[in-house]
Amino acid sequence: MRNFDLTPLYRATVGFDQIADLMDRALASDVGSQTYPPYNIEKTEDDAWRISVAVAGFSDTDLSIELNDRSLLVTGRKADDDKGRTYLHRGIATRAFERRFHLADHVKVTGASHVDGMLHIDLVREVPEALKPRQIAIESSSTNSDRDVVNAKSVN
Repeated sequence: MRNFDLTPLYRATVGFDQIADLMDRALASDVGSQTYPPYNIEKTEDDAWRISVAVAGFSDTDLSIELNDRSLLVTGRKADDDKGRTYLHRGIATRAFERRFHLADHVKVTGASHVDGMLHIDLVREVPEALKPRQIAIESSSTNSDRDVVNAKSVN
């Protein structure tokens, strides 16, 4: 795999730090190590999404969801309840995990639920009124020229 140095982007651009950071994270992350637990991201509406994480074997108390700045961290830590048990085959993974999702600007977590071994996290984008597009009224040119005229008497 190639390594890309994005340092020149930081020197030559202003205000694009988030894009460069996103590219750094995408290029630096090892895709093979990020396979557990499996998850889905689905678009439920134009500005709404749902992250579904397969967490079979975990209870509500074993799971944690934390939102810090624009980073959503989902963690699972299973208490060791297997003392005295002997498994012939153990196929249900209950190892600890940490899954991080980076959210775009103005995306907020609206709720979370744990049903049938799936952890569902609902997200919605709420753009503030000040950032939404708005219509600007255009004044006619005759109105502007009337304001610029100065009333003066001739001096002869």
